[in-house]
Amino acid sequence: MTQIYLHNTLKNRKQEFIPIDSNNVRMYVCGPTVYDKAHLGNAKTPVVYDVLYRLLCHVYGRNHVTYVSNITDVDDKILNKHKEIGKSIREITEQTYNWYIEDMAKLNVQAPNYRPRATEYIADMIELVKKLLENGHAYEADKQVLFDVDSMPQYGTLSGRSMKEMLAGARVEVADYKKNPADFILWKPSDADQPGWDSPWGYGRPGWHLECSAMSSKLLGNDFDIHGGGSDLIFPHHENELAQSCGAFPGTHFAHYWVHTGMLMINGVKMSKSLGNFYTVDEILAKYPAEALRLLFLTTHYHQPFNFTFEGLEQAKGILDKFYNALLKNADVPAAKAEPSEKLIAALADDLNTPLALSYLHEDVNLLNKAETPEEKTCAKAQFLADAEMLGLLYNEPLAWFKGANSSDETAEIEALIAQRAEAKKNKDWVSADTIRNQLKDRGIILEDSPAGTTWKRA
Repeated sequence: MTQIYLHNTLKNRKQEFIPIDSNNVRMYVCGPTVYDKAHLGNAKTPVVYDVLYRLLCHVYGRNHVTYVSNITDVDDKILNKHKEIGKSIREITEQTYNWYIEDMAKLNVQAPNYRPRATEYIADMIELVKKLLENGHAYEADKQVLFDVDSMPQYGTLSGRSMKEMLAGARVEVADYKKNPADFILWKPSDADQPGWDSPWGYGRPGWHLECSAMSSKLLGNDFDIHGGGSDLIFPHHENELAQSCGAFPGTHFAHYWVHTGMLMINGVKMSKSLGNFYTVDEILAKYPAEALRLLFLTTHYHQPFNFTFEGLEQAKGILDKFYNALLKNADVPAAKAEPSEKLIAALADDLNTPLALSYLHEDVNLLNKAETPEEKTCAKAQFLADAEMLGLLYNEPLAWFKGANSSDETAEIEALIAQRAEAKKNKDWVSADTIRNQLKDRGIILEDSPAGTTWKRA
């Protein structure tokens, strides 16, 4: 069996991945808070863990892997959005959730086994708070329930920070009712016009950190294998998850491997609305194919900072043009099944080295282009597609890729012009035929003539 190695934030080093139960490998990844359209950071993280999910399924078998990625649908950001635009909270979360699912489908991110919504697990969150109170890790103050960080000596282990460093580097609410400024909210009161649920501590709602602990515990158990998310979540979110989960269930470890993606930057600067370099996924996909964005994400090792540039996106599209052109030229080669190459799997097994894995795709396409006999072409094409599938690439039809996201009206217009050109050629009206070709060329449409007829694609 292929041995996987992952960088474990908890140990701050790359480690051999040994699942708790190889028949039930379990992974939890923090999903989005559904209050607005997904931004580039919301897209990069799912793409990375989608590749890890594919690898785990390949090594252990799809029926032996359980992948959970949550939806946060109760949060102060959602409340603020409700106040800002006037739409109901339900309307905001449903619309935003649907946008997110559409974006993930375009990026070829496979659906996890479970996509729980926080509001569906409130009873489990209340039970978790009760356990923390019983175990002496929480206290009630000012109509709230807070986690007592001083009750957990190992608090700070995940982020590797001292208490002083944690307080200095985070936006911590200073309040008289806290025993320690780092104590965080488990349950807080809600006003009558806010989402809330009845609890032993009154009408209220859960703290953000509590949600993931409850959902992961319910769906994966108190001990599971991998917890993922962006590096920006290490502190305080994941540090607090770890503390409250271990506090509620003494003797457990919660997640055994913490895998984090690097920070996303735009042209070398952190993405921020205030800097005017903030992009949503749909803004990018309105101008570029989703697969180009997916490929771009994979060109940088997941653990390193990722720098988004439009030049990089253009290059990614150019690479895919090369890949799809090879498939288009070999469209008549029979489709055959193959296993991903050992070297590509080895690259992914070595802490998800996607840049190295992509280099093997370039080798694959070169072999396909050089193949001469039918047997060589069939074998090369099958290997190319099998390796690409492990990375979630080449999921479009070659012709559709080159034609782009055209409306049905535009496609019909182009096809009609091609038909007019064919008629002109039939009548030996070469001037009209060339005029139509040039008109389409000016619009970025390339015509390719063959004995079977004329096909077209985007330049």
